[in-house]
Amino acid sequence: MNENEPKKPGGIYSKKVMEHFMNPHNWGRMENPDGVGKVGNPICGDVMWIYIKVEDNRIVDISFETFGCVAAIATSSITTDMVKGKTVEEALEITNKAVANALDGLPPNKMHCSLLAEEGLKAAIEDYIAKKKGKKQDNQKQEK
Repeated sequence: MNENEPKKPGGIYSKKVMEHFMNPHNWGRMENPDGVGKVGNPICGDVMWIYIKVEDNRIVDISFETFGCVAAIATSSITTDMVKGKTVEEALEITNKAVANALDGLPPNKMHCSLLAEEGLKAAIEDYIAKKKGKKQDNQKQEK
């Protein structure tokens, strides 16, 4: 093992994964979110909800609820840290590989968890955009 590599307890997960699993950041349901993304993996049973608040096209708050394994919870947590404060466009550029890298790597059989986090974030943003378009259409109808 290279001495610069992160130490992995038991050889499975990085220290960073374990930190985010044991003390997840931004965990919990959000009151009145601007967007909600729900994704799941029927094979492993993981289910993830990502909630976002957006002001002036910037994600000012983000939280999650995840029911799943260590990697699913850790990827949800790190994704919220990576996204908070970014514009909607910047958040859409976050990939599952970036999520895994931010956690100092994931075992190959757990990479699907980083993909769930990416998909959950994108679903929340798509929900926000759809709601925003719906409000604009409602306002235009009221003006007529």
